[in-house]
Order: sequence, then C-alpha cells, then structure tokens
Amino acid sequence: MERVKAILQNNEPCRWLFYGDSITHGAKHSNGMRDFSELFRERVTWELQRSNDLVLNSAFSGFKTTDLLRDFDFRAAAFRPQVVFLMIGTNDSATLNAELYDQQLNELLEKFAAIGTLVILQTPPPVLMELSPKRKNLPDFVQIIRQTAQKHQLPLIDHFEYWSNCPAAVYLYADILHPNDKGHIKIAHDIFKALGIFEQTNSRVCNFFTPKML
Repeated sequence: MERVKAILQNNEPCRWLFYGDSITHGAKHSNGMRDFSELFRERVTWELQRSNDLVLNSAFSGFKTTDLLRDFDFRAAAFRPQVVFLMIGTNDSATLNAELYDQQLNELLEKFAAIGTLVILQTPPPVLMELSPKRKNLPDFVQIIRQTAQKHQLPLIDHFEYWSNCPAAVYLYADILHPNDKGHIKIAHDIFKALGIFEQTNSRVCNFFTPKML
C-alpha cells in the first residue's frame, strides 16, 4: 500500500480506475446516492485538491472475471490507469469453480502488469448466505483473493472481513448482496483508511454517516 500512498503524496496526476461487477458499478442499489468510486473522487480530487487526477469507473452489473478479461482493452487498457481498484468474485462464486476463478484472476493481474498498472485487490462484502445459497462458495473465492494478493505482494482491502466484523452490517445492504448508499459510504471509508486519507476534522466525505452499532 506504500506505493499507492506515495502517489497521493506527490504532485503528479494519476488516473484511478474502478473495475468490477455491480457492487462497483453502483447503479440502482445505491438509491440514487453516490457509489464508493464517486465518494473516492470527491475525497481525492476535491478535498485533497488533486484536481488533475481522473477517477474512472468502468464496472458493470453482472460482470464476472470472464467479462473483465473479454472487455479489458476497451474498459481498462484504453484509460492507461496508474492504479486500479479491482473487486470481482461475487458472481463468479455462483457460476465458476474456484480453480477457474483463480486462473482468470491471475490473467487479469498479468494484463494490468503488462500496461504498468498497480492493482489494489479488494474482497467483496459478504452476501446474506441464507438467502443466496448459490453463492455459498464466496468465502472460498475471498480466500483466493487474499492468497493472490499475498503471492503477488499486492495491496489488499479486505471488505469481506470488515463487514463480517461490523455489528451493524445488516443495515448496509440493499438486498442479499448489494450495498445500499450507507454500504457504499462504508466501502469508501475503508478505502480511505487503507490509503491513509481518512480524517474527520476537515472532511465532509469522511463524516458521512454509516451505522456502527445495532
């Protein structure tokens, strides 16, 4: 994560890309409020006054690793991002076996490495398992993400762990798997904390409400 923090501390402009499925896309389930990539954009480009940074979101609902690989040139390489926040696996866990997911995740990392992009891996939030039994293997896919980050020495933001340990997590969902507007705020805040840019003294975005306790 120190490499990402160093980018935030210098004056060179940066292109940030958010890449993934509907959780990153943020459509519909955020209730018309901003998704976590948009909150990141306000924090970085406005509050931190990095006016030349570009924050791009090319995720789309329903995507799996197969879709991210298929559309890589158009949705990722075309923007030449210096940093990508990659969150994928929730939909894969309902349709793929773990071995194929592991293979495709590593293919994605190879593609980003080839264009010089630093990848920040993110685990997705947990699903409400009792209501989504077809995604019962999601914890195994999350473990693959953690192991992949460790193997490649990549930064990891473990939303699955953060939500699992949040006593008010039930209030962060729009349905069985998608974050609502408060869920997107939590994801943004956890990203800020990982990057060392969370502070509540002078930031509106860092003070947006998320439920902490039941």
